[in-house]
Amino acid sequence: MLDLAVIDDRGAAMAVLDPLRARILARLVEPASATTLARELGVSRQRLNYHLRTLESHGLVSLVEERRRRGLTERVLQANARAFLVAPDVVDTGTVDPARVERLSSRYLLAVAARLVREVLDLSRRAERAGKKLPVLAIDADIRFGSAAERAAFTSELADAVRGLTARYHDESASRGRWHRLIVASHPHPDPPPQTAQKDRRGAP
Repeated sequence: MLDLAVIDDRGAAMAVLDPLRARILARLVEPASATTLARELGVSRQRLNYHLRTLESHGLVSLVEERRRRGLTERVLQANARAFLVAPDVVDTGTVDPARVERLSSRYLLAVAARLVREVLDLSRRAERAGKKLPVLAIDADIRFGSAAERAAFTSELADAVRGLTARYHDESASRGRWHRLIVASHPHPDPPPQTAQKDRRGAP
């Protein structure tokens, strides 16, 4: 089972938009049969089987085993990933180009994130077909600024650091060089940790 699977097929995306199917996928992180799922979700087995067949046809769940019970064959299924992410261009094939969005807006950040998903998905699949590992880097950190002035100062210093590193390592003429795209983003934390936990991490009383 994958930790994360990206859905880039319109039919599969439409399938998971159904609330009941989304609940089924969440439950199938652990293998289960239609009988078990129907009982737990409070729906008929016939209705449950219909949704399972739809999810299976789109490659979202797979057969784990078949069991013989009371003269019948019971199929046990499991989701193919713990979580699913719908690629932005599944809904709109003309995904917004960040170059056409105001750079200082939240929508610019969203456009960049959408492009990131689209490009990394395509590159990772190409790397898998070639039997190679895709060279990527991700840095994820939480920071609590004491004031807007400190946030602005941090932003300025970070920009200077990125410019300095870029100037040091960028080689326009390298015969075997390979272009990379670097993205640095920041946004307010949607679910900040309690202040007491923050104090504990700093070693405060």
